[in-house]
Amino acid sequence: MGDTIRFGVSIQDQLLNRFDTLIAQKGYVNRSEAIRDLIRNALVENDLGNEEEEAVGTISLVYDHHTRDLSDKLTVHQHSHYREIISSLHVHLDHHNCLEVVVARGKSKDIKHLAQELIGTKGVKHGRLMATTTGKNL
Repeated sequence: MGDTIRFGVSIQDQLLNRFDTLIAQKGYVNRSEAIRDLIRNALVENDLGNEEEEAVGTISLVYDHHTRDLSDKLTVHQHSHYREIISSLHVHLDHHNCLEVVVARGKSKDIKHLAQELIGTKGVKHGRLMATTTGKNL
């Protein structure tokens, strides 16, 4: 960490009031912490736009495990990306539905490709990729 720098921001009172309400709801101690998080979020989003940038992500899938061959298809996709997949978790939600969470690390484009393959597999009811940075540039 480098030196802390103070800087001023000009902002309309109505916008600042809404921001103060938001940061209070989110539990921030002060505006500085909230602004630092906003800056970090913008930097992470920018980094994820670079397809060659290293990223990590979780891919969440909800599906009916009774769907014919679906579990096998998901396993085949995962095996074809064994270099990117760090871990996976399988949760039985009820008699029919399962949640699978896959943790992946690699180039942003490779994680996005893996997520598209898994989410696009016929029988997956819902899927979502939550990608972030490895933190090395923050």
